[in-house]
Amino acid sequence: MTMIDRSFLFLVGAARAGGNTEMLARRAAKELPQDADQRWIRLPEVPLAPFEDRRHGAGEHPSPGENEQLLMDATFAATDIVIVSPVYWYSVAASVKLYLDYWSGWLRLPVEFKPRMAGKTLWGVSVLSETAREAQPLIGTLELCAEYLSMNWGGVLLGNGSRPGDVLLDDSAMAAASTFFTGADLVRA
Repeated sequence: MTMIDRSFLFLVGAARAGGNTEMLARRAAKELPQDADQRWIRLPEVPLAPFEDRRHGAGEHPSPGENEQLLMDATFAATDIVIVSPVYWYSVAASVKLYLDYWSGWLRLPVEFKPRMAGKTLWGVSVLSETAREAQPLIGTLELCAEYLSMNWGGVLLGNGSRPGDVLLDDSAMAAASTFFTGADLVRA
């Protein structure tokens, strides 16, 4: 599969539209070939109800509502899923965590979720305010999700910033963004 045959779904979990993490992700996406499909969804603008775990005798996962169906369809249509989330309390944003929780429900729907996710690539883009150490739980969450679903692991692009626009001053993050999607060797998680 060439880069042109790939379809990137960017799921932005930041509470602030156009924040540092989204700026960094858009900088990286700018380097994708013009013919590579890109779809951007801000998760806070596609709200999901609190996830209800219905495993172990609590019933079946309900039929997806409008927003859930939109996200499920977009997930299936993509070859590459990019989680765009600032580090919030050492992990992903609440809207990203909720989206990932829904994966548990999709595993129980007759949509062959796990087989359809196998072979896709999961990426992360995140901005934090101090050292890369604070991003380890976020990275671990995404990497383990990729591993569980037999997805390729693309890695996480990290930047530094706190105030709006700070990440644009992070020269190493800007340089890494220019080759993040094109220079990575994809590995099966």
